[in-house]
Amino acid sequence: MKKTVLFIAILFAFNCAIAQENTITTAVPFLMVAADAKAAGMGDNGVASSADAFSQQWNPAKYAFSTDKQGFSLSYTPYLTDLANDISLGQITYYNRYDERSAFGASFRYFGLGDIELRQNPDPNDFLVVSPNEFAFDLSYSLKLSDVFSMAVAGRYINSNLKVATENNDASSASSFAVDIAGFYQSEEIAYADFNGRWRAGFNFQNMGPKMSYDNDDINNNFLPANMRLGGGFDFILDEYNKVAVNLEVTKLMVPTPQDPTDLNGNGIIDSDEEQKNRDDYKSIGWFSGMFQSFTDAPGGFSEELKEVTYSLGSEYVYQDAFSFRAGYFYENPNKGAREFFSLGAGFKYSSVKIDVSYLFSASKVQNPLENTLRFSLTFNFGEKYENY
Repeated sequence: MKKTVLFIAILFAFNCAIAQENTITTAVPFLMVAADAKAAGMGDNGVASSADAFSQQWNPAKYAFSTDKQGFSLSYTPYLTDLANDISLGQITYYNRYDERSAFGASFRYFGLGDIELRQNPDPNDFLVVSPNEFAFDLSYSLKLSDVFSMAVAGRYINSNLKVATENNDASSASSFAVDIAGFYQSEEIAYADFNGRWRAGFNFQNMGPKMSYDNDDINNNFLPANMRLGGGFDFILDEYNKVAVNLEVTKLMVPTPQDPTDLNGNGIIDSDEEQKNRDDYKSIGWFSGMFQSFTDAPGGFSEELKEVTYSLGSEYVYQDAFSFRAGYFYENPNKGAREFFSLGAGFKYSSVKIDVSYLFSASKVQNPLENTLRFSLTFNFGEKYENY
């Protein structure tokens, strides 16, 4: 479906909100969208969940605990389905746990915005059709440092082809690179009075890299969505057929908070020049120093810093490793993005093939781009099986 350029601003509204204060925006926000249906069904929760083929996005250190030697997955997420039918996010992932301690993974993620009509006059035959898109390709290596703990590092190349050509500029794409540093803890199975259990915990410092710019200068640039994910979980192993997992995850963008404009000349009025000076000062912050600054720079102090943290609670019931039912809840402060939703999901496994689906129910006053959308993932696991303990 072709769309007019009027909708371009809507397409990037990943963090829409009303009456927001000092909202943080970044380049390539598609990197923060859950691409797989399993994590999406648990409220975008994945840093400390059990290892699976989708671990590349959430915590690649989990690959070192995979019980399958190799896995390949395909994911498809329609986006803004109430507006158009050709906007979507797709991802392909492959991993290989090639020995007892080590594994590597790779993924390719593509966000296509469909075809957009650009018009400069009412002539119905005079228009230009463009197809903006963004993609990321990454590789990871994970290593078990002990029987219960592993770490991983990932490298990512990012390309954003959103700039529209005009008579005064070209349409060259912007690109950057980023790294992730992750860790994962999974305890041995512990016997309790009425059930067995297993503790899990994980962290991931994601998308740490140079800012992106379409104009190759230091002012017209944007931070990558560097973020810190921390999470924990527990598996209630009721018997050999039934298991219930509960996970809690918090995420903090490691991006500086935009500051309130300053009255530089002291006349009691903040004019356009002073607002521009404030924006230029923000743009001049380096990406590395900005990550550290992001924990202490909110104008409202510590209380505002807490508003910049998102929370996710997810649960999963698994029967005989063949059927899964999932539910989740995600919360973001109304002044910092206003994303709030419940999610449901299910997984079906037959032999080495698994299908996952999820559905999102928005609980926010702001419409979620993924409302009324079914997300699908398909996984193929093959090779020998590993026993972690």
